[in-house]
Amino acid sequence: MNPALFKHRITIFKELSKEDEDGFPVKTREDICSVWTAIKTVRGTEYVEAAAVQSENTYRFIIRYREGIDPRMKIDYKGRIFDIESVLNDDELRKTLTIVAKERV
Repeated sequence: MNPALFKHRITIFKELSKEDEDGFPVKTREDICSVWTAIKTVRGTEYVEAAAVQSENTYRFIIRYREGIDPRMKIDYKGRIFDIESVLNDDELRKTLTIVAKERV
């Protein structure tokens, strides 16, 4: 594992839904951890939804192994939000995790 590849800083967080004092749902954010990562582009697609062209980009974030990360979480990278699709323990060695995530642009 080459530490020089882990040059991007990301924050992994959960979105929580709470009620405000008037009983309306409010989304809040709970940061889980900030880690160094290597980022790889997997693919980009465009599709038409509601008469507008939408694009969806898929990325791989490779981080050092850490327990507790799951697809219900999200990633914040420089203000860009990514939805986690899957979390893979690379070669089942508990050295690195590959997180596949999508960003909608």
